[in-house]
Amino acid sequence: MKKLLWGTIFLAWAITIPTFTMARVDVNVSIPLPPPIVFPAPPQVIVIPETYVYVVPEIDIDIFFYGGWWWRPWGGRWYRSRAYDSGWVYYQGVPSFYRGPLIDWRIYYRDRVWRGHPWDHRRVTLPELRQNWRNWEKNRYWERQHSWGVRGLEPRKQPPHGGSIKPQPPKPQERGAVKPQPSKPQERRDIKPQPSGPQHQEGKPHGKPGGEDIEKPGRK
Repeated sequence: MKKLLWGTIFLAWAITIPTFTMARVDVNVSIPLPPPIVFPAPPQVIVIPETYVYVVPEIDIDIFFYGGWWWRPWGGRWYRSRAYDSGWVYYQGVPSFYRGPLIDWRIYYRDRVWRGHPWDHRRVTLPELRQNWRNWEKNRYWERQHSWGVRGLEPRKQPPHGGSIKPQPPKPQERGAVKPQPSKPQERRDIKPQPSGPQHQEGKPHGKPGGEDIEKPGRK
């Protein structure tokens, strides 16, 4: 009886495990990976003005670099990798940096114009990018030093993508300070004069000062 019971459990386990495995494989297979890209040499990149997104300009495929990752759209999906030519993995959704002028960057690159200003885009080598991209973004290198290579470009009020405006802390002397309130004019209270009749002279008898009676006419 026990052998029959254990045999049934083992059979059920043997049937269930392959089913789960096939389901997992089917999910993975349903999302194809993009084909590898063969580069004759390490590519150079340019930075897109008013962003810290880099792009490889000399190929027909859009390959971006942002935040330490290489990004690539393919087949209606997005993929990313730590390498520019292999190791792509599926990324669910659209990267946050991909918006606005980045969609039409090839037109601006071809015309060498950005927001109506001449754009002298500068090539960045791969070793230079790997070594400096963090500090460039942290120190706002491109807009402070080179204006992204765009002549006459005025900085926008909004920070580039990836940046944030931090509220400035109050000055030390302003912390805890109580804002003075405007003083109101003091209301004038008029003191009404007290009647000087004998009835208001407390503690003294009626009559002359010193307590003497007032002599009435005809009184002896």
